This record gives sequence, C-alpha cells and structure tokens, in this order.
Amino acid sequence: MSGPILFISTSTINDGALEKFKEAVLNTIDFLEANGPQLMGEVNIDESKMIAYAIQLHRDSESILAHWNLSDPYRRDVMQHTTTTRIDIYGEPNEAVMEGMRQLSAQGAHLSVFPRFAGFIRLPAFE
Repeated sequence: MSGPILFISTSTINDGALEKFKEAVLNTIDFLEANGPQLMGEVNIDESKMIAYAIQLHRDSESILAHWNLSDPYRRDVMQHTTTTRIDIYGEPNEAVMEGMRQLSAQGAHLSVFPRFAGFIRLPAFE
C-alpha cells in the first residue's frame, strides 16, 4: 500500500467549451460521489483565465487505479474540453499510476511528484 496521495491537475479549458466542460464535470462529480473510491474530489474554475483545477485525495495508488477504470467514460468526456498543463502529485504513487501520469506528461503536461514526509488526515463529515 502506497499511503495517501493527493493530486492536483491544472487544465486550460478549450475556447468556447466552458459550458460543456461544466456539464461534463457535474456529471462526473455526481457519478464519483456515488461510486468513486476517492476520499475527496473537487473541481475549481478560474473563468477569467479559463483554467480548471481538479483536486483528488486517494487512500493509495490502488484507489487511483480503481478510479481510472471506473470513471474512464466520464474522464474522457471532461478531457475533451480541456488540455492538461500540469499535474502535481503529493505522496508516493506506484509504478502503474506513474505510467498513467507519464502518458499525460508526454502530451505536454508538466509532472511533479512530491514524496510524503509527515502528516495526518482527518476528514470530518461536511454536510
């Protein structure tokens, strides 16, 4: 088990695609909230710059891989409206996760990995 992994992806929203992007994100978030393995999933948008930030917290690498397999059609729908420019990973993903991240990096996204040093996670219910 690789331990908790937080990753933040930064994407540029394609010209004229903001509303379609928002719709795809809402569909994805609804699906993942009901079915996804991640502890947290959030998308923030800077509409003035047409930049989106997707933040996910996973228990471990296995959670990320399960997320990718489960959500592939949803991820593709979101990604058709954006170009990923940066991926920051906080934690220690396994080789299978890194291979997937390197594929995005090969398409032009800057990839950074920051190994965990110390910390804890406390997630109270937010309702």
